[in-house]
Amino acid sequence: MVKKMDLVNRRISKEEALDLIKNASLVELGKSASLKKEQLHPDRVTTFVVDRNINYTNVCWVDCKFCAFYRHKRDEDSYVLSYDEIDKKIEELLEIGGTQILMQGGVHPNLKIDYYEDLVEHIHTKFPQITLHSFSAIEISYIAKVSKISKLEVLKRLQAKGLSSIPGAGAEILSDRVRDVIAPKKIDADEWIEIHRLAHSIGMKTTATMMFGTVETDEEIIEHWDRIRKLQDETGGFRAFIMWSFQSANTKLKEEIPDLKPQSSNRYLRLLAVSRIYLDNFPNIQSSWVTQGSYIGQMALKFGANDLGSTMMEENVVAAAGATNCMNQDEMIQLIKDVGENPAKRNTAYEILERF
Repeated sequence: MVKKMDLVNRRISKEEALDLIKNASLVELGKSASLKKEQLHPDRVTTFVVDRNINYTNVCWVDCKFCAFYRHKRDEDSYVLSYDEIDKKIEELLEIGGTQILMQGGVHPNLKIDYYEDLVEHIHTKFPQITLHSFSAIEISYIAKVSKISKLEVLKRLQAKGLSSIPGAGAEILSDRVRDVIAPKKIDADEWIEIHRLAHSIGMKTTATMMFGTVETDEEIIEHWDRIRKLQDETGGFRAFIMWSFQSANTKLKEEIPDLKPQSSNRYLRLLAVSRIYLDNFPNIQSSWVTQGSYIGQMALKFGANDLGSTMMEENVVAAAGATNCMNQDEMIQLIKDVGENPAKRNTAYEILERF
């Protein structure tokens, strides 16, 4: 077992990361991850953002087995939000001091680039104070396919209309073996990396995510980290890493593999700590309190996380799979203060807007 200070003062290998996952004391992992966090954030500031998830459509043809949110066009409860409905959601966000829209939807088979250009332009023109952090890699990929243009052109055209950055959704585990089991219609790992590389090439920042707890091995988790660490070395375009556990309620994957067990808090904190140590070139690691609950979300701040993510004014995808945790700004501030850190509201670019 490598020593604690040795872990945080140099880059660790995949083999060392595997040893940490399998053998390290959880307490020691927390201490090491906290040291790494303090190197990157010596002011002990823990940030959060006030935003809203807007799922503009739930229509999706990809049929991911781990998703309980999607519908097909023929389903009675399928929808595409109108501009008026979207505007109302944004106005409600502005009333509580929100600054960011995380807009994602199903992969709708009939929506082409002109729909997305018009939507982004409408929001950016009407609400210029709102940052659009929107559209996952698979949405970008499919817009390009149905519009018969390149993925780079999609990104450039949406950027020109006001898209600021794209989220890391759709990464799941960057292993095609895993993806073939849980989402066989989804883009492969190489294409997810390619789209984020293209975004970075035009100055568009992104985030990286990981969903664990399905059929992946520890080695595949580390391969996922290694792929995003290498891209970050190349481009510096990732702002943050966010990791959460698979939520199984109402999913086809749970039906197909009924013995899939919920991931423990120990497992989440263990992986979070090793990710903070391994992803030494990522400035920010986010706590996933939405799937873990506020207590473990708070504990994550002692295992390498420096950001609590969003107050999550609205969340539909994870909620459809059974996770319904919620927290407002005052609760976040108190939670951060309770662990001896300094709370601050940030924007999408992780710039501090207000300290508490």
